[in-house]
Amino acid sequence: MRIENLQNENRKYAKSIGNFHVLEYVQDASVSPMNAMNEYFMSKMNVRRRQVVIDIDKDHSAVIQAGSMQWMGGNVQATSGVKGIGDFLGKALKGAVTKETAVKPEYVGEGCLVLEPTYKYIILADIGKWGSAGMTIEDGMFLACDANVKSKVVARKNLSSAVLGSEGLFNLSLQGNGVAALESNVPEDELIEVILENDELKIDGNLAVCWSSNLEFTVERSTKTLVGSAVSGEGLINVYRGTGRVLMCPVAPTTSLFESTNTMAAKAAAKSSNTFGK
Repeated sequence: MRIENLQNENRKYAKSIGNFHVLEYVQDASVSPMNAMNEYFMSKMNVRRRQVVIDIDKDHSAVIQAGSMQWMGGNVQATSGVKGIGDFLGKALKGAVTKETAVKPEYVGEGCLVLEPTYKYIILADIGKWGSAGMTIEDGMFLACDANVKSKVVARKNLSSAVLGSEGLFNLSLQGNGVAALESNVPEDELIEVILENDELKIDGNLAVCWSSNLEFTVERSTKTLVGSAVSGEGLINVYRGTGRVLMCPVAPTTSLFESTNTMAAKAAAKSSNTFGK
């Protein structure tokens, strides 16, 4: 099988690691008169459609978020990725506490797998470069990974302070050798990388998008006393201790932006369809 015109003047691979590629619509030509102006200015502000393209072969299969597949070509089959009732219950528990789908299908065979487009930014991470402990990601970021990458749920050290800080109690940790595709509200080149060497990083809010799993991650008061925290106005903060890396957003991410963008695009497409239908 040969795929023609996957890349052209309007859409190109923005980044590739191994068999994972990010197909970016530099300029989306599939527009109507109703939404052409919006799409033009969105493109200029780097708000673009992006898709993950994965090459599947005997050495590379992929696990993706359920419902993310758009199309696949060649001898590619989807499997449940579940190995018995115990494995299913374990995956269901992971999904319940990390806001991910309980069962993530695994695609095997030989061919090409293309995921649904998104207006979010795609981060391709080589998990092997994060050390034997791997990397931990913020809830809802997982999109796809090589089947060799293993996932597990990790908990905060002090759960009581996590509850008081309105933060999640658990996160998804990825480890092994392979590539993972993550959805981010911030471009990868805008993320700030902090490398810790037996040190600590304190962040007010959930600005960290991923961090080394071997780091000690807690939620603590900004000062040693309740009075001090009240005076400083900071309250509870996220603390990362040890030796490893943290990738963090420069500003608080705006998730509603992408939700409204997808809604706006859907409404414009529906309106355009009705207009041309008449």
